[in-house]
Amino acid sequence: MQFGIFSVGDVTTDPTTGRTPTEQERIKAMVAIALKAEEVGLDVFATGEHHNPPFVPSSPTTMLGYIAAKTERLTLSTATTLITTNDPVKIAEDFAMLQHLADGRVDLMLGRGNTGPVYPWFGQDIRQGIPLAVENYALLHQLWREDVVDWEGRFRTPLQGFTATPRPLNGVPPFVWHGSIRSPEIAEQAAYYGDGFFANNIFWPKEHFIRLITLYRQRYAHYGHGTPEQAIVGLGGQVFMRKNSQDAVREFRPYFDNAPVYGHGPSLEEFTEETPLTVGSPQQVIDRTLTFRESFGDYQRQLFLMDHAGLPLKTVLEQLDILGEEVVPVLRREFAANRPADVPDGPVHTTRDRLTA
Repeated sequence: MQFGIFSVGDVTTDPTTGRTPTEQERIKAMVAIALKAEEVGLDVFATGEHHNPPFVPSSPTTMLGYIAAKTERLTLSTATTLITTNDPVKIAEDFAMLQHLADGRVDLMLGRGNTGPVYPWFGQDIRQGIPLAVENYALLHQLWREDVVDWEGRFRTPLQGFTATPRPLNGVPPFVWHGSIRSPEIAEQAAYYGDGFFANNIFWPKEHFIRLITLYRQRYAHYGHGTPEQAIVGLGGQVFMRKNSQDAVREFRPYFDNAPVYGHGPSLEEFTEETPLTVGSPQQVIDRTLTFRESFGDYQRQLFLMDHAGLPLKTVLEQLDILGEEVVPVLRREFAANRPADVPDGPVHTTRDRLTA
């Protein structure tokens, strides 16, 4: 079981001080958070990809390459790589290059993105989101597995005798997660290729994601990659912790109430009731996270969102100390208990030839 954090890289005013970080401060903070994740024993750091304010991570491989040079163990991933608006050739080359720099500590999560205006900025039509995702990934998958590619599709110019360089490290492509919060077609795509499916269940009730994950598991088995229980599943989550729950709620409430994504909507209490957001003590986070297995089965990767909504860097680093010292060790032990022997661990480069064959 892998544990880590993901960042959406929002530049948000701190509602308690009125101060807004600069873009450089926010970018540097994301790097500091990644380094702290390795220090406290987490497994994964993932960054989103956004091309619109108030977000800064428009070039994930640039950031991850910088972090790779400063870390030794951490798996470096994306929380979204936009398969719809990025050229598959560029994705293939960028992430293979990152593989070599990071000695294989790389995977990526593909997504369509949920910001409509981004599509025309890159010459695409949001109404073609699903067909773009399907066609572009078919090409990306081929580029990583064939040294010479001839290809023709609907959305880009044909390729004739093309070789993407560099080739994947040791001939093993980066492991791919297909991320989705609403589209059964993406769950089907992940199952077809035997890739991972990441359900970023941070906004909607669990019943919605149970349906998506169940579909993915069933179709994974249908395509002959293993049993439904052996499918590779990742989950999102959101937490804020203090020693006691009252302090956690009091400190986090102004950030929640003013957050760009859910502020001025449901109350904190309503949101924590309906979604995986947990604001409380470390034990409450442990207890809540352990219920995910009851809903979704044994899974391979748990990522937490912890640095959004204007939270200052100092506070986020304190949260990571709590997560690494008090929460994750217990979760590792509890998730390992009664885990069937035939359920695979989270993917790392040395096992990906088996997982992605």
